[in-house]
Amino acid sequence: MTEAAEKECIAFVGDQCVSSGPLRRVVAAIKEVVEPEDLADVLIFDSADSRVIELDLRGSREEVLTRLPAGDGTPAEPAPKKRGRPKLGVVAREVTLLPRHWEWLSGQPGGASVALRKLVERARRDNSHRDETRRAQESCYRFMSAMAGNRPHFEEAARALFAGEGEIFAREIAAWPEDIRAHSAELAQAVFVNARAAGRDGEED
Repeated sequence: MTEAAEKECIAFVGDQCVSSGPLRRVVAAIKEVVEPEDLADVLIFDSADSRVIELDLRGSREEVLTRLPAGDGTPAEPAPKKRGRPKLGVVAREVTLLPRHWEWLSGQPGGASVALRKLVERARRDNSHRDETRRAQESCYRFMSAMAGNRPHFEEAARALFAGEGEIFAREIAAWPEDIRAHSAELAQAVFVNARAAGRDGEED
């Protein structure tokens, strides 16, 4: 079983959700419930980021399954162990900074590399909610653009999504087909949860 076949996804034909779950199971369901003449209308979205998964759905179920994108999780042959201190997964990359930045970093305990890692970890921790919100907004907008870009109130719903206005968002998508509305609301949930949390934090401050 490949990693690609286990990728979580959701499939729509027209306005209707036909299946969700691992890609292999979704593809099998599509071949069972979607008529051959309607296969061109099928859209499969990656559940993680709502990017469209491009597949050739022609032919039998077995033929389609054998064409799933390769991404197998077969472990590579372990590289020969080298003597010396392990690198602990460290990846060397080039960083461009001003001289005053390098001077400050060099004066930190452990040197520049340790100081940079601490700064990055602190930024990741402090911005985790903001990053989660941004990813949820991008995923929801991607799905909405594909499935509801030409529907009434799309632009208003998109503005509410990026403004963190949950009640307005729900009102603007209320007339959309049930499955599209439900999945849009599910994708946007993290946005509005974080917006409410940020509002409470602001009140406490």
